Amino acid sequence: MGVDVHEEDDDGGLNAINVVPLVDVMLVLLIIFMVSTEFVQDELRNRIPPNIPVELPKAASAEETDPSLLSLVLNKDGDLFLNGEEASLTEVRVYVDKMKGEGAKMQAVIAADERVSHGAVVEVIDAVRLWGIDDFAINTKRQEIE
Repeated sequence: MGVDVHEEDDDGGLNAINVVPLVDVMLVLLIIFMVSTEFVQDELRNRIPPNIPVELPKAASAEETDPSLLSLVLNKDGDLFLNGEEASLTEVRVYVDKMKGEGAKMQAVIAADERVSHGAVVEVIDAVRLWGIDDFAINTKRQEIE
């Protein structure tokens, strides 16, 4: 007295649900997600400069910023880095002129170690503004307000 799963009951309904199409759709969605994640990671690797170890100061109003064309970092020794590579202010100026020549809208994110002197940070900010880049941000870590 076995029960046939595919047999209709007295009300005319089915006693089984076919899950094969559902599994097929889920596997296709999984593959699409995995492939698109790889493309996004490759794009981010090309846009974000490599990390330079700095201890960012904390600010309650800190926000996440998008990767920009001009990433300037001052480490604890006062060394300047442009998009992940060590550079001088002169080299940064050459890069800015080149990007402006290509018609890029220049934005700058300035990150400085909290142990670097205030004067060095002001010097970089002043240079950026003199080069005509008025759209810049100072990178900080978010501080929890108690």
